[in-house]
Amino acid sequence: MPLTNEQVRRLARLSRLAMTDAAIDTTRTRLDGILALIARMQAVDTSGIAPMSHPQELATRLRTDEVTESDQRTAFQAIAPQAEAGLYLVPKVIE
Repeated sequence: MPLTNEQVRRLARLSRLAMTDAAIDTTRTRLDGILALIARMQAVDTSGIAPMSHPQELATRLRTDEVTESDQRTAFQAIAPQAEAGLYLVPKVIE
């Protein structure tokens, strides 16, 4: 379904974009091309294809799970404005 210039004008206004009539014509042509591509993609039969999380089957290289920094919680809580029982106390901001 091709777009009209009025629909593109409305989209531009909602997007807070100032567009000339020439820019609206160009944008309408480009959006029509995008919508036609989407329609062609939706027409493809994908019923026998399993969904994939990534187009390539790659193994993720993970680093080893090792502690690299020392525990400094007591040092950080010593300089905090308010801390109690290992927790930072903050003022209530929502009534």
